[in-house]
Amino acid sequence: MPKSLHRLSVLAGLVSLLLTATSPATPVAPPAAQMDRDLFEVTIPQLQQYYATRKYTVTQVVQWHLARIHRYNGIYRALETLMESSALATAAREDQEPAAGVRGPLWGVPMVIKANTSIQGEPTTDGWAGFTIRGHELIAPRDASIVAKLRAAGAVILGHTNMPDFANSDTNRSSSFGRTGNAYDVRFSPGGSSGGTVTAVTSNMAVLGNGTDTGNSIRMPSATSGVIGVFPTRGLVSIAGIAPLDWLLDNTGPIARNVTDAAIALSVMAGSDPLDPRTSEAATRAQSGPYTRYLNKDALRGKRFGVPAFVLQGIGIPFHGVPAAVPDNLAVKQAVEQAIALQPATRAAFMKAVEELRAAGATVVIDDSILPESFAWSATRVATYPYVREGFDLFLQHFGPAQYHSTAEYSRVVGMPVGAPVIGTEPLNAQFGDISIRQASIESDPQAEANYFGPRQRTLETYLQTMDRLHLDGYVYPAIQMPPVDETMPQDGRVSEGPHSATSWVNMLGVPAVVVVGGLYPGGLPFGLEFSARPWQDGELLGYAYAWEQATHHRHPPALVDRGLLPDVPE
Repeated sequence: MPKSLHRLSVLAGLVSLLLTATSPATPVAPPAAQMDRDLFEVTIPQLQQYYATRKYTVTQVVQWHLARIHRYNGIYRALETLMESSALATAAREDQEPAAGVRGPLWGVPMVIKANTSIQGEPTTDGWAGFTIRGHELIAPRDASIVAKLRAAGAVILGHTNMPDFANSDTNRSSSFGRTGNAYDVRFSPGGSSGGTVTAVTSNMAVLGNGTDTGNSIRMPSATSGVIGVFPTRGLVSIAGIAPLDWLLDNTGPIARNVTDAAIALSVMAGSDPLDPRTSEAATRAQSGPYTRYLNKDALRGKRFGVPAFVLQGIGIPFHGVPAAVPDNLAVKQAVEQAIALQPATRAAFMKAVEELRAAGATVVIDDSILPESFAWSATRVATYPYVREGFDLFLQHFGPAQYHSTAEYSRVVGMPVGAPVIGTEPLNAQFGDISIRQASIESDPQAEANYFGPRQRTLETYLQTMDRLHLDGYVYPAIQMPPVDETMPQDGRVSEGPHSATSWVNMLGVPAVVVVGGLYPGGLPFGLEFSARPWQDGELLGYAYAWEQATHHRHPPALVDRGLLPDVPE
């Protein structure tokens, strides 16, 4: 061999040895059965320990979750858009990062994002076929604010989860993708509108996800599916980049299998954002993080919780409220028609949970004076529907595609209107007798004080004054008024539109709430228990949830099926 080639060969060998010495060795993948044991129901702290000890790479963990999606998503249809290539690219990049480097709190955590939440370069379907029309897709020009934060913390995004059109349903059927089934029994509803996220998380297709909530849409699906759903104080987390159903009621928060993971995720998502003015107070009013610091197994001991009387009585509060221009008799009619009775099975499950709360050291006060019918009536007049179009136009202005930046531009370009729920033309909410509710800007509407600001302030005062009068630390109540519904059977003579809750007042007030696994119904479907607290007491609230979780250990993962319920039919 010529001397020059010999020298090059030696040099190449030295470089190879140097790279081997400085590059992290890729762990050999353990047997599949061991990975299943380690990663099924894995928590974020456990996952970070696996990475720290180099038991698994991020790529191996992501591939394990992708395999579950490929196996089960055809049956449960939790994910509408799978972003496999980008997820694997993110995992590979993180695997190449120095082991001694600074890692974010969600580094290497596979998670899913609801389909109304913008991911740069991907379609924000919002569950609606109209945003998937070829050539007119709503392609996000940039990430939603929370997606940017989650990425910066190291999360690996697996895809967008299914949701009903515009998030405007208590079940999870979309015109863009179809139906999502409950992981505990695919025939049953997972609830809406975050039904895709709860199904993915409870099924171990992802460790974590985000939900959005306009009237119950994080909390009610979490209740059906045995997971933790967090509704933060409105203003703690930015909703910029999330297609709104009603921007005055909307919120976003984490969905997880345990409270610790939810607290870690909320710590990442929280904070001020110039694109969402309601977050301007977060820096000064929010409890300091990280929220894991509030997780104490004895947090329930000595605490007092009240049970809202109107929830137990099944008294209705109309979604979006009723504007001031509508006379009382029509407002009462709307409230009565939207009332949802508390079903006996749910009442029994709740009363059992009350006893468990008391056993954990809490006092639970049940009294007809605690948020009675008058509270529900006050909340009925918190009217937001006159302003829904303004919110959607603001979203399109900042997060719409190049073709259209308002609902009017969409109609002109595509030749059809955006859906009635987000432009304010639903007959149920836009017409009361001969009174038409016109869309307006809340900043300039002379009726804004009578419609929204005044009733909201009075209702919040009642909420807080009741806590002061009875020395309450929070409220506790069923997250939904009924068990998950069987969607193969008619409900009230028609295809199911539920299950339903009586919790939209939480959105009207913007107070924090969390749903925990409250137990199981006799048939094996989960029951969800909800706590709410004072504004900006999100850490304390998560402490209550954690103490409940540690005292009860009610979560049991679902047993999934990987084929249809009907036998194969020969051709």
